[in-house]
Amino acid sequence: MNHIETIKLEKDLFYKKALILKYSISYPKITYSDYSNCMECFNLYNESIALNLQRRAENELFTEAKELYDFNSSNGYPLMTYEVMLDFNITYNFDNLLSLYYDEYIFSGGAHGNTIRSSQNWDLLNCYQVPFYCFWNDNPYFLIDVFKSINRQIAENPEYFFDNYCELVLETFNPESYYITPNCLTVFFQQYDIAPYSSGIQTFCV
Repeated sequence: MNHIETIKLEKDLFYKKALILKYSISYPKITYSDYSNCMECFNLYNESIALNLQRRAENELFTEAKELYDFNSSNGYPLMTYEVMLDFNITYNFDNLLSLYYDEYIFSGGAHGNTIRSSQNWDLLNCYQVPFYCFWNDNPYFLIDVFKSINRQIAENPEYFFDNYCELVLETFNPESYYITPNCLTVFFQQYDIAPYSSGIQTFCV
């Protein structure tokens, strides 16, 4: 078992005395592991993700938020506050395997914000991220089985998906979009890939 703590970066940004952007960015840090040779690599990798988003929030998005504030103020439109959030979830932490996913949420006006999910699947013994295909070495046609499993699960509740979901599954499937759980590999699709926004990020146990 690897001991992991949560590091959080938070700040409210003001412009003309108005709160126009706030961010809350969380990322994992391994504080103890039997695989200490990979601790620093893992920690630096995830710290860089957080710091890159922090820089984006304080520069690019803050500039956008100021421009939107001035525009809305000049035209009598409602004022909005940009929101930037990054949260992670550890889905597997046993022996040398450590799996997690991030949800990055950004609200920059409009009806709702957008969430992008990303994942990491670490072999801490050998210090690399495990490709999806490595779990299917004995099956050269594993993708066929994966697509069949996904479509079979969608068919149980098709009303939550776009009508052409079979085609969209093939078009938008990303072999990097998966994480490990105690029961299976979980494949996920981004918002709007195969279902409307209201259906959320879709996940499938394969």
